[in-house]
Amino acid sequence: MPSSKIKSLNISNVLSIILGGGQGTRLFPLTMERSKPAVPLGGKYRLVDIPISNCLNSGYKRIYLLTQFNSASLHRHISQSYKFDHFSGGFVEILAAEQTFADTSWYQGTADAVRKNLMHFLNANFEYALILSGDQLYRMDFREIITEHIENQAEITIATIPVDRANAQALGILHINEERRITRFVEKPKEPALLDSLRLPQDWFPKLGIEGNEESFLASMGIYVFNRDILLKLLDNNFTDFGKHIIPAAIETHRVFSHIFQGYWEDIGTIRSFFEANLNLATELPRFNFFDMSAPIFTRPRFLPGSKINGAEIDHAIVSDGCIINHARINHSIVGIRSLVDIGSYLYRTILLGCDYFESDESIRQNETAGRPRIGVGKNTRIENAIIDKNARIGDNCVITPAGKPDNLDHPLYYIRDGIVMIPKNGIIPHGTII
Repeated sequence: MPSSKIKSLNISNVLSIILGGGQGTRLFPLTMERSKPAVPLGGKYRLVDIPISNCLNSGYKRIYLLTQFNSASLHRHISQSYKFDHFSGGFVEILAAEQTFADTSWYQGTADAVRKNLMHFLNANFEYALILSGDQLYRMDFREIITEHIENQAEITIATIPVDRANAQALGILHINEERRITRFVEKPKEPALLDSLRLPQDWFPKLGIEGNEESFLASMGIYVFNRDILLKLLDNNFTDFGKHIIPAAIETHRVFSHIFQGYWEDIGTIRSFFEANLNLATELPRFNFFDMSAPIFTRPRFLPGSKINGAEIDHAIVSDGCIINHARINHSIVGIRSLVDIGSYLYRTILLGCDYFESDESIRQNETAGRPRIGVGKNTRIENAIIDKNARIGDNCVITPAGKPDNLDHPLYYIRDGIVMIPKNGIIPHGTII
């Protein structure tokens, strides 16, 4: 899209609304004590930093975040990360679900969450509402979708991404005409004939800017632009969800267009997708590049010391701030902030989410007296295909691996989800434990 159109765009008439999602049961136990947007990512970030950073890099600084489950850590992260001066007019404000005398129910879906907060939004001066998900990994200049929305004289614009046939069966698929106007929406189509009818004609690819010549379907990314008046009109009912109810009905009666996005996009909806998306960050050419300073990802400034590496062997890994690695081997792994990995230990395809604090000498002594390991990974411990949540205590001479175990399992000390061992937040694995 020509940069001149983007530069001339009025960025003061857009209100950004980030949806925090439900209970996040598919991300359990990462969501046992935190909401989905607060789940750590890439060693030092949180999932919510992605949509917020995309908004800020696009110039949109009026941001509401809707949440209702386990929101304490999310509130703390937002308050410590995103502060604007009094003259910028910018804010990142959390709107948590609340019971009132008029309504004692919680959010029933994405549309219901927006509906219950309309009074907050109507106090703001805006023409377009940009509605985003709080648990996706991608980098997008939202000025492009707003510009297309205006040029198409659209009432609703949906961000879409080309996917293959296998992925199309797990997503909401949109059918468009040559003007990019959406004519049909089908949720998770499985039948071959139905999929064939939704396939994009290859001779449209050049006009749509789609690269390659592989079979493609347009999947909804869960990113929407609404005209202010249209949003109010479409929420004047009891429909609870945008993807399931509002959008399919609106296609029949309103001008609904597709904005085609072709960058990297991952919906972090399951433990497996979370695990693989994180590990990919440690590859030489990751699909998502945190090193792109033309559109940086922001997060809380912690003022931690640089990590100390004492003779370790590290290959294809990310080591975050404030860590101490003592003569260990770390391979294809993510090491979160304030992590300790002690002598002789080996991490392979492991994600350490890090620690919230540095443990004091007194705490270490008290826990040793009680037979508990210190926070971090002890000596001569092997961990493979695992996620170690924050503040976990992993003892000496332990083995943690999902090999030979069912894909899903609940145990007093750990969980297995999607074939990945999960040590919960503040979990304790005693010395010599074999998992």
